[in-house]
Amino acid sequence: MNAQQTKKLQIRKNSWRNHKFMILEFLIAVFFIAVVWLLFIANPAQKRQTKIGASYMTMNNSFYPVLNEQVANYVNDHHGRLYNRDPALIVSKQVKEIDTFIAQGANAIILNPVDGNSSQIEHALHRAKNKGIKIIIVDSQMKSTRYVDCTILSDNYRAGQLCAKHLLKTKRHAKILLLEHYSAFSANNRIQGFTDTIKRAPNAKNYRFVAKINTYGQSEITLPLVEQALTHGQKFDTIMALNDQAAVGALAAIDETKIKRPIAVYGVDGSENMKKLLGVNPNAIATAAQSPVKMGRIAAQTAYQLLADKKVPKKIILPVYLLTNKNINQYNVLGWQ
Repeated sequence: MNAQQTKKLQIRKNSWRNHKFMILEFLIAVFFIAVVWLLFIANPAQKRQTKIGASYMTMNNSFYPVLNEQVANYVNDHHGRLYNRDPALIVSKQVKEIDTFIAQGANAIILNPVDGNSSQIEHALHRAKNKGIKIIIVDSQMKSTRYVDCTILSDNYRAGQLCAKHLLKTKRHAKILLLEHYSAFSANNRIQGFTDTIKRAPNAKNYRFVAKINTYGQSEITLPLVEQALTHGQKFDTIMALNDQAAVGALAAIDETKIKRPIAVYGVDGSENMKKLLGVNPNAIATAAQSPVKMGRIAAQTAYQLLADKKVPKKIILPVYLLTNKNINQYNVLGWQ
């Protein structure tokens, strides 16, 4: 082999060696790109995190912590972030919470309005809507649904109906005290369902509404007000409470004043406290049960469906059923359903 041939062979070897190095460098680059893609793109935790704000009229009612727990579980399972706030029944505080959610870049807001009639809350929801935030209302309603994507609530009107039908079936006449929460649509619907059913009864004249009290659905507010009604107000033998918290407060007031005559107390919720009193306290008659567990799960699912641009119903109504002092043994009294 002459010198020229040797030189050509060496050039070929060097060329092949350089080619191999280029292939190796390309494979290494592809490998690192794949690693980066797996770590920062394919990994859900590294995607743009979904942020959800949740504000309920008060956390001083076990219904809302249970509802919120279901929301939190769902958001965590989807690697999102939940901001939870408690306005403690103060409209201005809830408005600030909504504005905070907007500033934090929330993608959706789950709201139980302090006052469904509030123009302040409606304006806050308008600000949120202008930022593209999805709005889900739970356990109550806004008077205007202009800025609301979905409202999820129990069949509150039927809850009142169930209590009224039980009263009509078990008592031939009654003097009724109503415990209300004037600014909550859910409470108003329950009381409306109750009063409408009584008024439509063939023997409606035997049932008289003697008074009503705004209790805000809170036991500690209800107790002294019902005590006062028992000692200084008109006599009554039946109480229809907007929720179990008010019903429990009324039952405590009856015990405190040591009233001997029977007073039938009805509530709405199916809370653990009320369920434990059914069949034990002779004045605890019934409660129309709803499920914060189911409501919270559906609220979270709906939020994510909206964020995925999927169609959802404008309103979702969840069923209720009656728990009484006669059938309570058929149900679990521990916790919520």
